[in-house]
Amino acid sequence: MDEMIKNIEHSTAYTLTDLVEYEPGRVASLTLAQKPGVGITLFAFAQGEGVSTHAAPGDAMVIILDGEAEVTIDGKSQVAKTGQTIVLPANIPHAVKSITNFKMLLTVVK
Repeated sequence: MDEMIKNIEHSTAYTLTDLVEYEPGRVASLTLAQKPGVGITLFAFAQGEGVSTHAAPGDAMVIILDGEAEVTIDGKSQVAKTGQTIVLPANIPHAVKSITNFKMLLTVVK
């Protein structure tokens, strides 16, 4: 049977922030699911790194696991911090730039 969640052992408890490490000057990621209707990816952004403005075909929920980032949605910026969640609406331009080292769990639903 094809696993829906991949790249981590099933039936094991994890601390999400331990699954992806910061890499200087880079955005590191670990894909946990990539199916036609859903994507789940864990990211670690080194301070100052980001994802440039783009739009996605589905709603994207970002859960901030560590640090702070500037999240821009449709030209309006806000700071998101550890423990917060923000939804990036489908087909609306958005960008993310780390203020500090920053980890997030991204779930995209189409």
